[in-house]
Amino acid sequence: MSANTKGVLNAIAAAASYGTNPLFALPLYAAGMEVNSVLFYRYAFAVLIYGFWLKFIKKVSLQITFKQGVCLAVMALFFASSSLTLFSAFKYMEAGLACTILFIYPILVALIMALFFHEKIDKILWVSIAMITVGVVALYNGGEQVRINAVGLAWVLASAWVYAIYIVMVRKAKPVAAMNGAKLSFYVMLFGLVFFVLLLKGGMDLQPLTSPWLCLCAVALALFPTIISLETLTVAIQIIGSTSTAIIGALEPVTALFIGILLFGEHLTPKIAAGVCLILLGVILVIRAQHTQKSGN
Repeated sequence: MSANTKGVLNAIAAAASYGTNPLFALPLYAAGMEVNSVLFYRYAFAVLIYGFWLKFIKKVSLQITFKQGVCLAVMALFFASSSLTLFSAFKYMEAGLACTILFIYPILVALIMALFFHEKIDKILWVSIAMITVGVVALYNGGEQVRINAVGLAWVLASAWVYAIYIVMVRKAKPVAAMNGAKLSFYVMLFGLVFFVLLLKGGMDLQPLTSPWLCLCAVALALFPTIISLETLTVAIQIIGSTSTAIIGALEPVTALFIGILLFGEHLTPKIAAGVCLILLGVILVIRAQHTQKSGN
């Protein structure tokens, strides 16, 4: 398997696994848990599971320098803030609309890379971004009267920006540029956990998991949309770059959509089907562009 193919497959895996967020988070919210508590358990279980896996199974050294620690703490702040700001937006607008607006982040990544790192964005990538944007909008199945609350819009735009910055930092932050991807992912989770401990006043405001079912949901939330998604995202960015990884990330809402159809009885309308097709075509364009670029090299 070529490095380019590995990068594309990791980007697809990252998008698909992150799209399982609603599957495991919604039962916790239904049980009355607040956002900070849910995110605390997500990161806490992720740190425990992934730390054990790296240290005792894969035998990865977790030693880092002071500069790397500072850089990773900043990256974790951006990554954790992307979750917090998005869930805050849910208080002011429909979750489906908020998630639709969030997927401007591939455009933001492309703009950051072009403006600050002078990366030339191929026309094919811009075409794929346009197709995916239209496709993601088509996935939104809201009512005829769609109201966009200004506060909610500000939260979701903040979420898109901080997530885009995190994606760029994985590739461009010099202290961690050559770091093992697994180690990078672990410390982002660890420092993210510290962030939520502080928000919960050292654990004073933490809500307990009151049943085995809720514990299972929390562990699954840590495993699939956190550990698997974060590690594969890091690998993809390191191989195929921030822009292409971000664009392929548009498969995230497609995953969430099919989970809704298969498990929650949601309907696949012609508009949504057309949106899925546009997203898939856009992602195929990115993959072909990556293959062409690799062949040209």
